[in-house]
Amino acid sequence: MSAQAGGGVPAPRPSLYAYALRLYRSKPDGRPPHGGYPLPDPPPLRARPGRREAQAGVRDALAPLLSRPDTVRAADEIHRRLHTLDIRDLHIQAAMADLPLEDTAAARALGRHLTRTGTSTLTVNVGIALLARLGEPEDVPYLKVLGLLRVLARPAVDALTALHCPTAALVWLADHTENRALHRLIDAIAARDDHEARTWLINAPLHSGAVGPSTARRIAKAVRLADILREEQSDTQAIAQAGRLLSRMTGLRDYRPEILSYQQATTTYNAFVAGASQLPPTPDHYAILLSVALDLHSGPSVLLDWRSGQREALLRALEAVLSTQSWEAVAQSEPEEPAERRRVHWIRRTARQPFHHAAVSRFRVEATVRDPADADTVEVRLLIDGRPLVPEAFGKGAANSPEYLLDSGRLRAAAEPREVQLAEAYCTEGCCGALYVTIRREGDQVVWSDWRRPPTRQPQAELPEYRFDAADYDTEIERAENDRSWAWPARNTARSIAAGLRDQPDLLTRWDGQVGWIGTDFHDQDTTVVSFTYWPGLAAGQRDKDGPWLQFIWSLPDDGTPPENQAAAALRQLAEQDPKTYAQVRGGSRSHAEALGFPWPEPSDPEESA
Repeated sequence: MSAQAGGGVPAPRPSLYAYALRLYRSKPDGRPPHGGYPLPDPPPLRARPGRREAQAGVRDALAPLLSRPDTVRAADEIHRRLHTLDIRDLHIQAAMADLPLEDTAAARALGRHLTRTGTSTLTVNVGIALLARLGEPEDVPYLKVLGLLRVLARPAVDALTALHCPTAALVWLADHTENRALHRLIDAIAARDDHEARTWLINAPLHSGAVGPSTARRIAKAVRLADILREEQSDTQAIAQAGRLLSRMTGLRDYRPEILSYQQATTTYNAFVAGASQLPPTPDHYAILLSVALDLHSGPSVLLDWRSGQREALLRALEAVLSTQSWEAVAQSEPEEPAERRRVHWIRRTARQPFHHAAVSRFRVEATVRDPADADTVEVRLLIDGRPLVPEAFGKGAANSPEYLLDSGRLRAAAEPREVQLAEAYCTEGCCGALYVTIRREGDQVVWSDWRRPPTRQPQAELPEYRFDAADYDTEIERAENDRSWAWPARNTARSIAAGLRDQPDLLTRWDGQVGWIGTDFHDQDTTVVSFTYWPGLAAGQRDKDGPWLQFIWSLPDDGTPPENQAAAALRQLAEQDPKTYAQVRGGSRSHAEALGFPWPEPSDPEESA
């Protein structure tokens, strides 16, 4: 019986601690599968109480039991009451945070009993919450092992951090963790000012899902990155890690670019580039050097306080390294491993972009793709007088995609003024706003004016009116619209499908479908994704705006044929077959799906949703 099946107390079984320990000892290297160890029998998914109701129920049920001297009876009663409530794990920690504990010794003993003998995540979570408040060094080994289970990783890390456990405990768990709690572990280690933490951080793999821009800055500060690079015997691992951290600090998955808050940025860039020639030529190292060059060329790093000619000198030095025969051979290789091959193809497409020397007008448009290993957004970088506009004028998110700004013709100038959204906040416009400008043509000039952006707590300088030579502006927009050198096959397939649906919208509307987003899968860039919304009655012009609707996703893996052929085949299929019969439901609601006769998708990780 499931540990959280509801409708009664689960049947006895081995404790989760014993289960996790057994799995750990059964692996030669002790490493769990990607995402961490699953539960022995995942709980089913059902509708459950809301957050406030659930937390109130936990407090009411547990408050009388937490200070009972009879630990075993209290644990059994907690076990029974929690499963009667039928709540989610995530409500336990919040409900337990401020519950009064009259007898701390009894509560500590109860926490230990629950963490070491508990057979369900609910009861073990109560134990972890108690030890986060009252635990002692002897509890650290048990919390470490429980952290190997994917659904207990986050509370276990929080408890270890609250206990100020030795750095070695955090490092051990980080070395044995591949799940969603890894970023919390890395943050916790970066907060430690000791040799063991710094050594681990300078050598740790920086998975993009675990190390975002702000974490990268904290790591750089914690390890004293600039100082390490200035050492005479700085090794290649430290140099490569420095490049990863610098590149990650300019990432798009955050608000203000963190590189602008890193006080030693220019010093670290100088030291990194000085050591770049020491790196062995590999696809990973090439991608690191190229990523740094892209940032120095047109990313937010341009906005740092550089001395005259300093940034340009760094770019020339990187170009000199990557122009040698051994590095050019890396770019021409064809690795067998798909992810590495994808990076090499990106290197080929991008290799010359940051070293562009041709004379350009004061207005430049560059479609920029970051290292595929980071799975970041593709953006249009808008440079005015060589400075990236969006991070300087907005700083709350990346510029919009080439499809949005270029394929649509939105940046073209006409006599009739047109307002254009250049960028949207990382969290969406509805939360933190967007950057808008009005574009118009006045005689032989193109004018950008009438800016709109969200207010901030800190005073903002007024954005100026920009005027560009109309001929130069038109030439640059035409060049950017026709430049597909940045795009990979699946992205070109998506572009052609989008163009086909703009020309023939009835391909979808005939099936009561309204086209949504078309691009490449965020987790698999070699898969084209077509999203559409099913609105019953749309084709007949009788859509009920208050009626049920569903979002569908159609995924088309790259089959190796020319993108235009793949797009043509997809458009033919839309013309001949209802896409609702082969696309997957991904949005709307369970009740809408039931009303319209479609199965509602279950989460890929049911334990995280329990």
